[in-house]
Amino acid sequence: MTIHRPENISAGPLREFVLVGFRGGVETQALLFTVFLALYMLTIMGNLTMITVITLDARLHSPMYFFLRNLSFLDLCYSSVFAPKALTNFFSSSKVISFGGCAAQLFFWSFLGTTEAFLLAVMAYDRFMAICNPLRYPVTMSPTTCAHLVLSSYCGGCLNSIVQTSLTFRLPFGSSNRIDHFFCDVSPLLHLACADTTLNELVMFGVCGSIAVSATVIVLASYGYITVTVLKMRSGSRGQKVFSTCGSHLTAVCLFYGTLIVIYAQPGDVESTEQGKVVSIFYTQVIPMLNPIIYSLRNKDVKDALRSLGQRKAAP
Repeated sequence: MTIHRPENISAGPLREFVLVGFRGGVETQALLFTVFLALYMLTIMGNLTMITVITLDARLHSPMYFFLRNLSFLDLCYSSVFAPKALTNFFSSSKVISFGGCAAQLFFWSFLGTTEAFLLAVMAYDRFMAICNPLRYPVTMSPTTCAHLVLSSYCGGCLNSIVQTSLTFRLPFGSSNRIDHFFCDVSPLLHLACADTTLNELVMFGVCGSIAVSATVIVLASYGYITVTVLKMRSGSRGQKVFSTCGSHLTAVCLFYGTLIVIYAQPGDVESTEQGKVVSIFYTQVIPMLNPIIYSLRNKDVKDALRSLGQRKAAP
């Protein structure tokens, strides 16, 4: 990815940035506000429901649902990093975000996004152990091991976020403080720097590439073994149940990684265009809203738990 910095910018400290957001008049901003608000409300309700159901229903106290509850928590926080500020800016004339606020947004975006990438790989490994090594599964995926895997995902996300944020905000920014996006992303910020960003680009490519490749290899290897195991099963109904369970996770993985590849593997400055911003809506707002639906629609245990919770609330 090549970063083209604006010309004739004098170096100097900045105390705030302006999030340009989406172009358009009042009607366009009102429509976008409605879309963002609806997506954010659905995200909150869906993920809070998943967290509540998994916590209250003893049938869902297993490693797979422990990871799913953490995924719902991540999606809830991830969406909250972007939505409140974006909703405020749709009807704001200044669209200002403080220097510290921008750094915080970048930090939590990178932290939560990287953690989710690791957690999706952990969930694939969990399915591999459950299907390919069922006798060893209770021992291998003990509560302590599950907690350590989740904690490792958070630590990996935090480490990457510290590196990305510190490298980005050590740069001197020039007189232009207009970020051509609706949130503080790395690439638009590098456009504003009035110093050489080669190191930032190399680190971002190396670290993020390593994370993406390692997580993808774990997912592909896990599901490769799962596919071979299922094909060897004599019971067709059992194999169908396994594919149904794994299908939800594969859908979530494809949506998450696929969208990030589309937005960040594009050449040149495409990520700063209006088209890139629309794609960004998908992975910052739509995917966190879709994940609870994906995991509940194709999961009999979750649907039964939701039904039980509904009946419990309806009972006098």
